[in-house]
Amino acid sequence: MTSISLIRQRAMQSRWSEWKRRLQHGDMLYRGLTILGAFAVLGIVALIGYELWMNTPLPREKFGWRFLTSIEWNAVTQEFGALPFIFGTIQTSVMALIFAVPISLGIAIFLAELAPEWLRQPLGFIVELLAAVPSVVYGLWGLFVYIPVFVRPTAEFLHATLGFLPLFEGPVYGPSRLSASLVLTIMILPTISAVSRDVLLAIPNSQREAALALGATKWEMIWQVLLPYGLSGILGAIILGLGRALGETIAVTMVIGNNLDLSPSVLHPGYTMASIIANEFAEATYDLYIQALIQIALVLFVLTLVLNSLARLLVWSVARRVPTEMRL
Repeated sequence: MTSISLIRQRAMQSRWSEWKRRLQHGDMLYRGLTILGAFAVLGIVALIGYELWMNTPLPREKFGWRFLTSIEWNAVTQEFGALPFIFGTIQTSVMALIFAVPISLGIAIFLAELAPEWLRQPLGFIVELLAAVPSVVYGLWGLFVYIPVFVRPTAEFLHATLGFLPLFEGPVYGPSRLSASLVLTIMILPTISAVSRDVLLAIPNSQREAALALGATKWEMIWQVLLPYGLSGILGAIILGLGRALGETIAVTMVIGNNLDLSPSVLHPGYTMASIIANEFAEATYDLYIQALIQIALVLFVLTLVLNSLARLLVWSVARRVPTEMRL
């Protein structure tokens, strides 16, 4: 019995020494704090979804899934449907990405690989400074300068040349989904370009030197080596831009026209989920109206989670392929 007790005592002392060593060097404490932080983020996301769900019983009972497919939004008759807002949100965000991604990648490539040293820092600072401009300033500038000077002539040209397509049919308005998309393009440019530039700068110089040593031109080195190598990080930058485009409120509200038009034409006014909440939440005078707006917030929350999850899966699948594809 004495020997067994001695063995147990030594085992406990060994465990205590191991725990003491880990705590002393901070490994276990750091690991615990990071795990706690990760679960705290998940908990906050879950609580947001739970609160939105618990505050929308009336529209769920009255409309059910019809809330997502109905185009009716009438506070007088108490009929509410979210389809125009879902359509407007997705259309403007996707169009903004289509415009912003090539421009942002061009800026990132120029700053990381082509710009002279004297121009790189000030130009990069100016691009990043665009992210600090308040949303309402973008909205006012878009409404009084950008739309009459650039967007409306562009819309008239598109209507005159491609008006036979459903995407550009109908009369030309000032505030429209095209206006919102172009303003969003400028707003997400600094996010995508700054992160993409940092991704390119983080690529080891050995990749550049190996490509140039094999006879590649600078363009071939950028297009065939650097961009595939940093593709997962660039996709991550695009995800960040998409997140801002989906949730942008004030600037979009000021330039999109705020109309329930469900036409596919980008020249027509429209609505987004964020803009309908900003416009009408203060005017909601009864419970069903308030909860319908909260349910739109819930739909926006779920849509953002789904799109970001799909994009993250894409980043993960690309990141898995890069090490085998990038062997020189």
